[in-house]
Amino acid sequence: MLYFAYGVMLDPDLLESVAPGAKFLFIAHLPETRLTFPTPEGLPSVEPASGHTVWGGVFEVTEKDGAAIAAAEAKEGRQPRSDMKAVDRAGNKYDVVTFHYPNGGVDYTPSVSYMERVVKGARHWSLPTGWVAGLEDLGEDALI
Repeated sequence: MLYFAYGVMLDPDLLESVAPGAKFLFIAHLPETRLTFPTPEGLPSVEPASGHTVWGGVFEVTEKDGAAIAAAEAKEGRQPRSDMKAVDRAGNKYDVVTFHYPNGGVDYTPSVSYMERVVKGARHWSLPTGWVAGLEDLGEDALI
């Protein structure tokens, strides 16, 4: 299975502890999708939104590691979403599984400590500089 990570699972230390067999494949984005913060705790999600994109990493995971990731995501309230297509830098499209909060709507202030881990992972996997800078801004002085 191909797993698209955009949140705290980008943190290589956390991903290794949850899914030790996960193999990084490439950087990609979810077109026509935006990053949201639909929980009072300030945890991220993704939702369809014209003109937006969300960057992350695509990982190949075994069924066992996929189940472990699903359990970790479920602890934060996210559910799997398998109807997404990630696009790599060459424009190739891939069916991926990612996780989201099904009942978005309201945007809360992002969790600073959570965003620090997201930024750590985004830097580690060399996500686009502009995306990382935007994530840093969210973690420092969220203005949503």
